[in-house]
Amino acid sequence: MRFSVLKSKLHLATVTRSELEYHGSLTIDPILMDAVGLVAYEAILVSNVNTGHRGTTYVLPGIRGAGQIELNGAMARLGAPGDRVIVMAFADLEPAELANHRPQVVALDAHNRIVERLDYPPIPANSTVASGSLADD
Repeated sequence: MRFSVLKSKLHLATVTRSELEYHGSLTIDPILMDAVGLVAYEAILVSNVNTGHRGTTYVLPGIRGAGQIELNGAMARLGAPGDRVIVMAFADLEPAELANHRPQVVALDAHNRIVERLDYPPIPANSTVASGSLADD
């Protein structure tokens, strides 16, 4: 059995542009991608904090240092410039991999600058899943 767990998270990114006449995706500044381990074309979940809407798309690298968070194509319907969003990517891990997994998470300011690196703890080794007892059932 594999578990889908949080891999990467950009917390409270600010939408800088919304372009409906585009093929789709979320354009992200490569500095932000590097900060949380996102890669080009990786599947992501985007959650708009202002509206509560969510959508799934993929990462498209933008211009390094430009602070871009751009909703493209159908994703443009998810929000407007100035909206705050949470961008998340997930990884499928085996139970034995869970104890060593730590999501890479940063919090951003209104200009998409990193203001905090959040240190999420790994799944406790004594948990049912991480200890392997579920895998043995």
